[in-house]
Amino acid sequence: MAYLKLLRPKDWAKNLFLFIPLFFAGRILDPAKLTAVFLAFIAFSCTASSIYILNDYRDREDDRKHPTKCKRPLAAGTVSPTAAIVIMIALFIIGFVIAWLIRDKFLFVLAIYFLINLAYSLGLKSVAILDIFILAIGFVLRIKAGAVVTYVPLSEWIVIMVFLLAVFMAIGKRRDDVLLKISSGADMRKSIKGYNLELLNVLLAIVCAVIPVAYLMYTMSEETTRKMGTSRLYYTCVFVLAGLMRYLQIIYVTADSGSPTKILYKDRFIQITLLLWVASFIVLLYIKDIQVFK
Repeated sequence: MAYLKLLRPKDWAKNLFLFIPLFFAGRILDPAKLTAVFLAFIAFSCTASSIYILNDYRDREDDRKHPTKCKRPLAAGTVSPTAAIVIMIALFIIGFVIAWLIRDKFLFVLAIYFLINLAYSLGLKSVAILDIFILAIGFVLRIKAGAVVTYVPLSEWIVIMVFLLAVFMAIGKRRDDVLLKISSGADMRKSIKGYNLELLNVLLAIVCAVIPVAYLMYTMSEETTRKMGTSRLYYTCVFVLAGLMRYLQIIYVTADSGSPTKILYKDRFIQITLLLWVASFIVLLYIKDIQVFK
């Protein structure tokens, strides 16, 4: 169990972003393309886990001071550092071999993701603001990878939306780190010295104001309506607003803005909102016979 926990399988949910280009292209039911994305998902998950292990290996002493990270296998001592390094190398090899078998351009995107996150683990995560942008770029690379393996053109609007959403969640996570610092008196990560609640509240407000506008512009753009075959995508904005409002409620009311994936797994409101958002797109993109939605 400790070895499985070392891989952080719950964080593999982030790699579901690889399916976004295929979904928005209306070709999620194409067996060949769906298989390609699934294999890419495995490659990305293996590579991401190798980075997680490296990060936990380097931060194991600091993690022991953290109220929740102290339970991670390396910090808790349930997995030896030597075993962790061996597993890390094995996952790296598996991920890149699968990527090489899928497509050379996918291998290139995965290599960029790995190098950026390697630099992040080795020191860039200590640079305030830059750490947020690196996390957001990781999500952009995921959708780029999904587009590459399926040969689906990637809309610039999708890139913008994913980037903004990732920045928004990263800011919320840093705010949680600042609150933890205030309550414990200890810096859980070096970049926290470059943040305070006032700055992060302003950044959250700015990004939160931009996301709905960008989403509406995406859904109502001529290019999108032409590709999607419907001009009713703006209906789905209600779910985007509901999800943002709920996340802000978690941040400001319950003061629990930790890992976005953790929130996704445990918050029923966000889960239902996400499911309704996906369902609305399925109706608008895949059930073309319902005339009212055209």
